[in-house]
Formats: sequence, structure tokens, C-alpha cells
Amino acid sequence: MGEKIAIVTDSTAYLPQAVTEELEIYSVALSVTIDGKSYIEDKDIEEHSFYDLVKNAKTFPTTSQPAPGEFVSLYESLRDKGFDTIISIHLSSGISGTYQNAISAGELVSGVNVIAYDSEIACMAMGMMVEKAAHLAKDGATSDTILSNLDAMKQALDAYFIVDDLNHLARGGRLSNAQAIIGSLLQIKPILHFEDTKIVLFEKIRTQKKALRRIEALLGEAVANKTAQQAHIVQGNCYEKAEAWKNELQKQYPTVDFKISYFGPVIATHLGEGALALVWTIK
Repeated sequence: MGEKIAIVTDSTAYLPQAVTEELEIYSVALSVTIDGKSYIEDKDIEEHSFYDLVKNAKTFPTTSQPAPGEFVSLYESLRDKGFDTIISIHLSSGISGTYQNAISAGELVSGVNVIAYDSEIACMAMGMMVEKAAHLAKDGATSDTILSNLDAMKQALDAYFIVDDLNHLARGGRLSNAQAIIGSLLQIKPILHFEDTKIVLFEKIRTQKKALRRIEALLGEAVANKTAQQAHIVQGNCYEKAEAWKNELQKQYPTVDFKISYFGPVIATHLGEGALALVWTIK
């Protein structure tokens, strides 16, 4: 018998429910607190209701990672189901303590090998990795094979995003060197990306249109280098804009498999409404 591997992630992967059910992906949830009331992502709150709540909120919402105890009980239940190994893939350790909690919980649970994996990213960029891991686990791959596939995807992965208002990121403490950037950005659409697990400024661009063109050019380079085989446009309550962009990109790059995804409440708290991202990697 080969090892029986369970794939765990967290709610910020924003994977379609059909995918998590079909591939038996397990998840722990982060939560968002609005005006003193805590909402568990994907359970008490979803993306549409979130934006309405935030518009009427008196205070800036905050987010919380899952408690170590939630990881412990999930890992124990997976062990009791007969899994030998758990690969637990989480959002970037540079913006959340979720990954750290997975490591701590893994050390507390005996009888099962827990491997925590830092995706160094979030949303569907992480979701693509989780989906791949789950497909491989289903096909009977070893944990070493799954981890080397995740590393290869991480290597090829890129994510660039633009936000309407940088203040959300600054207030939530999720933008490195925020004050210096914001001071000089009144009329500029910055392109942001992840570097060494953290969100940093990639380039300052004058308009949203030019920012989108710049991201397209980066995608073009990745397509030429064969590192962009699947891509997601991730949107923060601006679905029409995302759809229009997807149609343009699909014409330009017919070899890439494009899908549309969304920023759920926890990530949207830090990016704000109107954020748009393009993420891609190998298949």
C-alpha cells in the first residue's frame, strides 16, 4: 500500500466548492471582524455580502487566522480516517500566521506526518497549487512527488495586482514600506506583487489602463518562457471588468487556460473593492 495523503488548505484559496468536493480537499477557515462581529469565511460571510457590510461599517474590518486548535482537530480527524500524511498548503507566511499555526499543530498531533507548505501567495494563485496537489494525491503520487510539483509551480508562478485604494493595505499592515509609497502615489496606479512572502510595490504606473497593459506584457514574457499555461483573473467586486479583460487576454494568448476568480472577504479586507489581479503558473 502506498501512503494515503490528505490535502489541506485554508479558506483564502477561494477554490470552487465543486473542486474541493470532487478532489476531497480539506480546509480551515480564516475570519473577518466587522464592527466587533466575527464572521467565518465561506460559512458566515461570502464575497457579495462582505462588500455591503464593509460599506456600512463604522470601523475598518480586521482579519484573524484559524486558531491552532482548529488545525489540531482537523489533523486528528484525518489521522483517524486513515491518512498517513497531510500536506497542509497555506497563504503566505509574510501576511498571515496561518502557516505557522499549521506547523505548530503538526507538532502536537501524533500518528500522522504533517507537512506544512508555505505557498508564499494567496487566493487562486495558491488555489492552483492546492488543486494540483489534490489531483496528484488522488492519483496515488508520493508526498515527495507532490512537494516537488508544488515547488515547480511556485517557481513558475507570478501574480501582479492593482488596487483602487492603497490605504486598506497600509491600515492592515500588509504592505511593506507603505507610507513611503503612498505619499508619492496620489495619482498613480501601482502594480503590486509578492516578493519573499510579502506584498511590495512592483512598479508605479499612471493609469489603470497602462497598468493592465504592463501586466499583459509580463504575461506575454511568461507565455514565451512556457511558465504561463493556466491563469486566473482575480477580482474584487468588479466582475464585468475582469470578464472584459479575460476576453481580451484569451484572444491574445490562446494557449493559456484563463479563468475568473475572486478575492474573498479576508483578502478583500486588505485589498479593498475594485482590486484586480492576474496570476499564472504551469499546469
